[in-house]
Amino acid sequence: MRLDITTPFATVLHTDEAVHVRAEDASGAFGILRGHADFLTVLGVSVLTWRDAYASVHYVALRGGTLSVRDGNSVTVTTGEAVASEDLRHLEAEALSRFHRQADEERAAHTEAQRLHLAAIRQIMRLLRPEPGHAPTVG
Repeated sequence: MRLDITTPFATVLHTDEAVHVRAEDASGAFGILRGHADFLTVLGVSVLTWRDAYASVHYVALRGGTLSVRDGNSVTVTTGEAVASEDLRHLEAEALSRFHRQADEERAAHTEAQRLHLAAIRQIMRLLRPEPGHAPTVG
């Protein structure tokens, strides 16, 4: 089965020797074997595991992304960042912890941007609202 993992800057993995792929989305972990139905899902920060014909297990830490299965023989993962390694402990200690920290920082920045946006809208509404006792001027 073909497995491709790409980021905006590089192809992290390209192999035609994947026998089994295991990934994780919001609903939990799932496995993909040859002949799997077409499938599309969003991945969180996680480790994708794949096994080759020699039963060797390989790991790729993903910073979220999408996974698609096509024609039961092609698995494609697109992600913002990925790190491949044969050492799961290293991936968990280094890459996954960094990916989780970055995701937390992005969520905090997004929350702060939303807060500022709402504060700006409230201020604009205050400025547009006529003051009590003053009739709005027309034309």
